[in-house]
Amino acid sequence: MLVYLLNKLHDQGDLPDIPVFVDSPLAVNVTEVFRQHPEYFDAETQDYLRRDPDNDIFSFKRLRYIHAVEESKRLHDLRGPGVIISASGMAEAGRIQHHLKNNIEDHRNTILIVGWQAPHTLGRRLVEKAPVVKIFGMEYSLEAEVVTLNGFSGHADLPGILSWLKALKKPPQQTFVVHGEPDAAQELAGRLRGELRFPQVLVPSLHQTVEL
Repeated sequence: MLVYLLNKLHDQGDLPDIPVFVDSPLAVNVTEVFRQHPEYFDAETQDYLRRDPDNDIFSFKRLRYIHAVEESKRLHDLRGPGVIISASGMAEAGRIQHHLKNNIEDHRNTILIVGWQAPHTLGRRLVEKAPVVKIFGMEYSLEAEVVTLNGFSGHADLPGILSWLKALKKPPQQTFVVHGEPDAAQELAGRLRGELRFPQVLVPSLHQTVEL
């Protein structure tokens, strides 16, 4: 999604002439899968693909996909403005941690977070702008600007989940709400019990066991 939107900005002339790197093996591979199957794009995306000057909505001038580890390491020596897109995994693992370590203490940098970050993770601590965070066991001062963009989640919201579950011909005997913030999970559980009349709805606690 980010590359797609950056491609749009580039085509519109609204993207500065700076290098953009996608440094995530999974993201690189998944993007290639998307590129090979445009027949599954929605109507809006297919229309934009037909109008794209390069006939490729996942590529534009100055964009580079990083494959090898050595290529990723060379980004640590990047000087001047640039954008590094690295899948976070809550910033708990992968190449994102190396990029954070090398850039978090420079006030000129921006850490842009576009996905939900689970509690008690490095990503969440960045969202909450903790003054000091640990990366690879070392403490780093958060000097970079942190910006959060909501709206990029691939998850359905509460009305979307309820709408989907209403289509079930018969509610399940037991339902477990195991994802999301505690307050949001309890809200969903309550709506399942009240509106959809699900017989048994549980928000499990850590290490809780249930017999099925």
